[in-house]
Order: sequence, then structure tokens, then C-alpha cells
Amino acid sequence: MSAGIGDRSGVEFATMRGRDYPAIRQFTVFLENRVGQLMEVVRRFEGSRVRICAISISDSTDCALVRFILSDPEAGREILERAGLAMVESNLIGVEIPDTPQPMLQICTALLTAEVNITQVYPLLVRPTGKPAVALMVDNIEHALETLADKGFNTITEDDLQEKE
Repeated sequence: MSAGIGDRSGVEFATMRGRDYPAIRQFTVFLENRVGQLMEVVRRFEGSRVRICAISISDSTDCALVRFILSDPEAGREILERAGLAMVESNLIGVEIPDTPQPMLQICTALLTAEVNITQVYPLLVRPTGKPAVALMVDNIEHALETLADKGFNTITEDDLQEKE
């Protein structure tokens, strides 16, 4: 395993899944587009320690794609699998929004100059540092993280989303 983003972070990002970058896992669940389906899925987390940290819904006439970022991805995956839901797991990055007049313009500009494409973006409901943040799906996570770090942006990891006791 390598140490973080370059050697300047001083933090090692070694995970059981073999990743050496601080990604946030997103679960995309496929649902029938009918009344009550979202409630049925959300209710599955009731009684667990898993919180929904971000949610995004794209619907069509027949189906809906519900994207979740969860406070405990391992336990969350188990809950969704036990429910027998069709799902896909992907990696995103979390970025704190800087306190500037056009923060998204700064993030987009930084990634564009590095030729990193953003394919999804939505806000995090949980603010681990008290500041607003977004989840980004990009076409090159490692390059995006390195670019954002070089430009002074703070990223958010799965550990930041877990409930502290």
C-alpha cells in the first residue's frame, strides 16, 4: 500500500479492499417507480447505526435509481443485500465547499485544468467538519484527489462520515 496522496499527507490510506485513496462508496439501488418504494428502502436502515449521508434520485417512467452514501458502507451494503435489492457500488470523492463567492466554479475549474471529468455531483447531508460538502463521481479519482489537494481543497473520507461515539 502506498501512503496517501503523494508523500505530503503523512496519512496512510490502506483499506481491506486494497484501495490507497480516500474514496467514499456510493450504492446505487434500482427500484420500481411506484409510490412507497423509497420509504421501503430507507426504512431498512431503521434500528441500525447506518445513517444516510447523501441521497440522489433519478427516475423514469418505469424505474428509479437511488444513490446513497452511507455512514457505514460495510453494514449498509449488508442491509441492502439482505433486502434483495439490485445495486451497484461505486467510488466517489467528498470535497468541502470553500467559503468563497463561487465555490463550485473553483472546484470545477481545478478539475477541468487537470482534465478530470465530473459525471455526478450532489450535496452531503452530513457535514463532518461543520462545513458544506459535495460528493463527486469523477473519471479519475486518484488524479482528482491529487489535483484538489494541490489546490488546497479539503477532501472527506468514509471515516469522516462515521458516527463518532
